[in-house]
Amino acid sequence: MLRISQVKLRPGHSRDELKKKIADILRLREQEIVTFELVRQSIDARKKPDVFCIYTVDVKVEQEEKVLKKLRGNRNVERMIPQQYRFPASGSKSQKHPTVIIGSGPAGLFCAYYLALHGYCPLLLERGKCVEERQQDVERFWQKGILDPTSNVQFGEGGAGTFSDGKLNTLVKEKEGRNRAVLETFVKFGAEESILYDAKPHIGTDVLCGVVRNMREEILRLGGEIRFESCVTALELDEQRKVQAVIVNKQYRIECEQVVLACGHSARDTFEMLLERKVPMEAKSFAVGFRVQHLQRRINQAQYGTEDGSVLGAAPYKVTAKTSCGRGVYSFCMCPGGYVVNASSEENRLAVNGMSYSGRDGENANSAIIVSVTPDDYQNDTPLAGVMFQRKLEEKAYRRGTGNIPLQRYGAFRKEVLGTGDEDESTKEQASVLQPACKGNYRWTSLAGILPEECERAFLEGMEVFARQIPGFDEEDTILAAVESRTSSPVRIIRDETLQSEVRGLYPCGEGAGYAGGITSAAMDGMRVAEAIASEYAPFSKENRHIAKD
Repeated sequence: MLRISQVKLRPGHSRDELKKKIADILRLREQEIVTFELVRQSIDARKKPDVFCIYTVDVKVEQEEKVLKKLRGNRNVERMIPQQYRFPASGSKSQKHPTVIIGSGPAGLFCAYYLALHGYCPLLLERGKCVEERQQDVERFWQKGILDPTSNVQFGEGGAGTFSDGKLNTLVKEKEGRNRAVLETFVKFGAEESILYDAKPHIGTDVLCGVVRNMREEILRLGGEIRFESCVTALELDEQRKVQAVIVNKQYRIECEQVVLACGHSARDTFEMLLERKVPMEAKSFAVGFRVQHLQRRINQAQYGTEDGSVLGAAPYKVTAKTSCGRGVYSFCMCPGGYVVNASSEENRLAVNGMSYSGRDGENANSAIIVSVTPDDYQNDTPLAGVMFQRKLEEKAYRRGTGNIPLQRYGAFRKEVLGTGDEDESTKEQASVLQPACKGNYRWTSLAGILPEECERAFLEGMEVFARQIPGFDEEDTILAAVESRTSSPVRIIRDETLQSEVRGLYPCGEGAGYAGGITSAAMDGMRVAEAIASEYAPFSKENRHIAKD
């Protein structure tokens, strides 16, 4: 197999044109190409509006050595040896009970899937509902403001990423092939094949819900068990501080020796329970800020040199800045053609997130523009200090919006923070082509004072930097929504090289435990934990399943 990089074509080309380009690079006739497969597709817009599609492709030819010899010196053509992800051979220890997995976000879901695939019959416990019922609860909340604390944008089958854009890009570098395996698994269960090669792959909320449902059905077919509306409310340890059972809904007991803790970044009551059990954990840094909305066609113009996104698709962006106070400011979870959503999970507290459907065809672009915060900002030295910090911000946002998403134009916010505006005018709606695209009711109000003062000023400084990269980014009519507080877990649950806590048999996993930052990295961490368990234990036979209930 040969790998060719830097294959450049105009947007809108056909597959036949791509094949001809490949043949030209290899100095072959098209019929001498046996097969070819896209590995990566990106967009080169450095000389916009003169935009190109850039590909990396794997090509199979009959006389590979002859072709390589002929192209010696061409750094864009090399031999490629396919590497396949391999799940480890099973260990020798026997399991008395099936592995219990807490949480069905990407970490828990992939851990359960790979264990089930190799005969381990895991038991997956999810506090929320299945994705079909969860969709109904979320829509009711957005339309009527009726919050179900156990079934919402944060909790339920699929995790918090289900009601986002389904973005699958990750900065995690690894040689074992887990990244590719995650993408292939999503394709197997219903995602578009384009995620296998797109430089910025995404599934879309509408498609991701179906993918999650299909994964659940396969886990069940393979012998796994899934229980919804089953919140783990206590962890039972023996005298050596080894896991021996979990208590569900404060009602019944499930014996187990291996517990995968993949609870997600918003499981605050679970963190509190673990702290009571003296499970080692620590406060960690994360970031907070606002959702920022622009017209998508303005972003297209800035990124591609044209407002029309029909060929290239809605343009994304990624921006970062280091501010004068030392804080980083950056975009997070950018949603082309998307919506700002009410992502609350607790009464009288409000958090926002962003989402896009698979078509990314909404009028507005949005992303979180967030400012880094550290344990020094929390004014508390407990492991859950970051959780308390989040809650304070969310309580302010709830009060400002009287339960609705609080919005303010950037120009008015800037003047208010700098003390140069008229307070009476700062919250009034302005006439503008740019109008809010929100899931959930919203209210125009002041956002000043929700973030700490230094974070507010860092946010303003970052917006000015980004405007030099993307013209119009800091226009006065830009819409801000508060508060983006759930960017990542504020807690890290300590684990060792075996991926276990000091509490033996407890495997902290995924984003909630502090070891991932998005769908793909969380899924990959779930796979790592499944590998760790499988390397030590033999498969658990479904015929021998015995779950004690009190």
